Amino acid sequence: MNEPNQTPEEKWEQATIANNFIFYKVMRNNPDVCKELLEILLKIEIDHIDMRCEETIETDFGSKGIRLDVYAKNETKAFNIEMQTSDTKELPERARYYQGTIDVDCLKSGQKYKELKDSYVIFICKDDIFKNEKDEYYGLPCYSFENLCRENNSVKLNDRTLKYFFIADNCDKILDERQKAFMKLVIGHKASDDFSRKIEQLTEDAKHNMQWKRQYMEWERQRTYDFENGKEAGSHDAKIESARNALAMNLTPEQVSQITSLPLEEVLALKEKA
Repeated sequence: MNEPNQTPEEKWEQATIANNFIFYKVMRNNPDVCKELLEILLKIEIDHIDMRCEETIETDFGSKGIRLDVYAKNETKAFNIEMQTSDTKELPERARYYQGTIDVDCLKSGQKYKELKDSYVIFICKDDIFKNEKDEYYGLPCYSFENLCRENNSVKLNDRTLKYFFIADNCDKILDERQKAFMKLVIGHKASDDFSRKIEQLTEDAKHNMQWKRQYMEWERQRTYDFENGKEAGSHDAKIESARNALAMNLTPEQVSQITSLPLEEVLALKEKA
């Protein structure tokens, strides 16, 4: 894991698949690998997936758009996978928001609610965000959630929405060897099976991609700039200023949209006004 006060260059050189930028690039550009990871984590067979081309899903004008690290879907299922190695204290709420926004994206006008896709939101975490030493279930390697009746837990809502929080630090308790090998890779261990070796090689290949490296450098520098100037990272005003700075650095509108999570249309409007 990265140490405090590292330069963007040092962070890049030491990055592993646990780096959310690297994870995003590897999965987005290797749909077959993303599909295999989904099958390993969810223990299901998936015939194929289509990767979404945009990073931001918009709902209504003025509502909050979100960037999904990896968003894929097929005819019956939709998946969001996010690498989250620090506890932001809001992951359950983010999972709720992601799931709702995916539903809006998947259900077109005139379609029946029954046509909603099975929805999977997956966070790969380093630390146990549910840590509670008084709880007998403390220390699970995976916490999965579905909607159940509070009065009788055997009654399921059957709304086909599932949320998974995989905890890499608890991976020694995982019985499935393929899951364990991947989670060990997340916390810095060497690859121990064919799939984790594939991920390890793709990570190294990603770090030799100069375009991605430049994107990462600008992304890290802008995050540092925002932090040092006391800006709230999630505020819209901060994103607007970040976008203007990034455009001034001659980044493309598509790259700026990815970095700031602003809709591409809004970035294009900023560029026209510049």
